[in-house]
Amino acid sequence: MSTSKEILDYVKHHPSGKVKLAVADIDGILRGKYVAAEKFTSLVEGRLGFCDVTFGWDAGDVAYENGKYTGWHTGYPDAQVKIDLSTFRKIPWENEVPFFLGDFIDDQDQANYVCPRQLLKKVIAECENEGFSPLFAQEFEWFNFSETPETIHEKGFTNLKPLSPGMFGYSILRSTYQNEFMSDLFELLNKFDIPIEGLHTETGPGVYEAAIKYAPALQAADQAILFKTAVKEIAYKHGIIATFMAKISENLPGCSGHVHQSLWDADKKTNLFYDKKDADKMSETMKSYIAGQLHCLPYLLPMIAPTINSYKRLVEGAWAPTTVTWGIDNRTTALRALPGSKKASRLETRIVGSDTNPYLALSACLAAGMYGIKNKLKLEQPATKGNGYTDLSNGVLSRNLFEATQKMKNSDLAAALLGEDFVNHFTMTREWECKQYAKVVTDWELKRYLEII
Repeated sequence: MSTSKEILDYVKHHPSGKVKLAVADIDGILRGKYVAAEKFTSLVEGRLGFCDVTFGWDAGDVAYENGKYTGWHTGYPDAQVKIDLSTFRKIPWENEVPFFLGDFIDDQDQANYVCPRQLLKKVIAECENEGFSPLFAQEFEWFNFSETPETIHEKGFTNLKPLSPGMFGYSILRSTYQNEFMSDLFELLNKFDIPIEGLHTETGPGVYEAAIKYAPALQAADQAILFKTAVKEIAYKHGIIATFMAKISENLPGCSGHVHQSLWDADKKTNLFYDKKDADKMSETMKSYIAGQLHCLPYLLPMIAPTINSYKRLVEGAWAPTTVTWGIDNRTTALRALPGSKKASRLETRIVGSDTNPYLALSACLAAGMYGIKNKLKLEQPATKGNGYTDLSNGVLSRNLFEATQKMKNSDLAAALLGEDFVNHFTMTREWECKQYAKVVTDWELKRYLEII
């Protein structure tokens, strides 16, 4: 790990004379800019002014009409961003240009309640105060198209050409096709300090899946959010468009963003989810953590299924859960316990889609699990054996974003776990998303009604 002096020396002497900075908005989109290396030095000691419209508009840069944090009523002033030197990276596909992430803070150096990265820091601090070290990892599936930004707009986002045709999950054959792209992904992501444990084709035309190595929770979220943008940027170099939409077509599988979690002791030497004396090798800590997620996640669902499209993935028989269930190594349940060994015992939350903001997804998972531990919840719900889609004993997940958002908005539990100000802002953004969708005439409607009605 580089010291502050080494980092600043690298910035100062980089031949480009510039630094790339980024912050994460509520949708997990990295918003950023280049700044001169000379200016960067003063920013490290002070603050970067960044227009607070970052939290006043949606993924399409359309300003919210009902926001309280910022809006036309505030004049969209600058918010203060503090650069986190520990996030220093060199961008290998941009001539090793230095890169940093930042946090939104207020004038008193307190966390800005709308900042996703600050929310995760808060949830991690509460976990650490209980004596735990959370180690997390997020894995992603995504579609790749042989297209450019120009061609997808010219085609109206329809009839896009997949990187390769056919259903070729785990295909050695297809990993050889377009191998320059796959090799670049593996090598450049690792050079960008996003350690990839596995990369392979998934079932579906042009679909890839990558597993990122586990890390302390904040580092894991940084790696995950940078992974998504890095993949898109590397894809650009190959004339490819990568998308992390949860569901690209009703005829194809969806794309997951499963979150793997374990809690360790303060020294990160002992996995506290493992108990060799238990019949299933699951500790009481792990059981309470699972119970917490079963209890809380239905009220936090927009955090891990944040878009209209998310709920097109959460349908029966599509490799994504629909019921509030858990099981041991069961891929049909919402929670998949993997209590196999002292080192690898973990929980996989399978509700999470690839379209998530990693800071929010990890915050929801950790806060929910810790609720179970703090309240000493017992895992009284039996593990689902067999088909989780038919196990309705503990209810089902909300079927759409509006339903899920109302459940979160009216939940005292969500406010207690995440803060009332954050919940109010976040649910406002999800209501806005629903409002934008409600007025759109879709292709489905045209095909179904135009001629026959």
